[in-house]
Amino acid sequence: MNSIHAAVLGALQGFTEILPISSSAHLLVVPWIFGWPESGITFDVALHLGTLIALCLYFHRDIVDLVANFCTGLMRRNMLSPATRLPFCIILGTIPATFTGMFLEGPIEKIFRENPVIIALLLIVFGLLLAFSDYVGLKRWKMDRITFSSAMVIGIAQSLALMPGVSRSGITITAALLLGYKRETAARFSFLLSLPIVAGAALLKLGELVSRGIPAGEFVPLLIGVSASALVGYVSIAFLLRFVQRHTLSPFVWYRVLAGSAILFYVLV
Repeated sequence: MNSIHAAVLGALQGFTEILPISSSAHLLVVPWIFGWPESGITFDVALHLGTLIALCLYFHRDIVDLVANFCTGLMRRNMLSPATRLPFCIILGTIPATFTGMFLEGPIEKIFRENPVIIALLLIVFGLLLAFSDYVGLKRWKMDRITFSSAMVIGIAQSLALMPGVSRSGITITAALLLGYKRETAARFSFLLSLPIVAGAALLKLGELVSRGIPAGEFVPLLIGVSASALVGYVSIAFLLRFVQRHTLSPFVWYRVLAGSAILFYVLV
């Protein structure tokens, strides 16, 4: 992994992990198209750490509030108010993806790593599903209406994102819109829900890297990848949360459909 590849893939991770267009699909397809070598465990750490840094920086106040409200909810045994309920909703919503990842991440990775056609089809299908949810969703509920049942539904949807082409942010926003939440609420809860998953993945990969050690010559690409992923990820979060306040999600839908179609054309023609 050289510095140029690290910068490109780090920026690609920061951009596509946040926007509803599937980071895993892009990180598999782009190196495959250009014939780049697999990134390996070192760069996997860089990608996850960069995304985690971006999320923590942007939502640092939310994280402090979540921790405080979690402690308050435990001490007072009161999860009825929206504030004290939210951290427990995030924990509950994280469970489906956690167990799915534990048991299915390996088999899913083997199936999809060599199947760009399936990735392309998932980009298109779940892009159209995003468009459908944006069209039919009532868009009337705000964050204070997040409930345990809605968090579980969105969490189950999040577990589908193990399949490259689905998009974690895309499928959670889709589920939230179908449940009647506003676009901004759907996007914000999607990001908050991703925090435990991204943190867990980063710590897991970091543990693997520590046990193996950083290979010679990969420390600089590691730093470049983390920096690019964090910087672009932060900008992408700010952009999406502002964008959905005034616009539909149709640009992302069109991008997914066109990108999926381009991959199919590249592979099949």
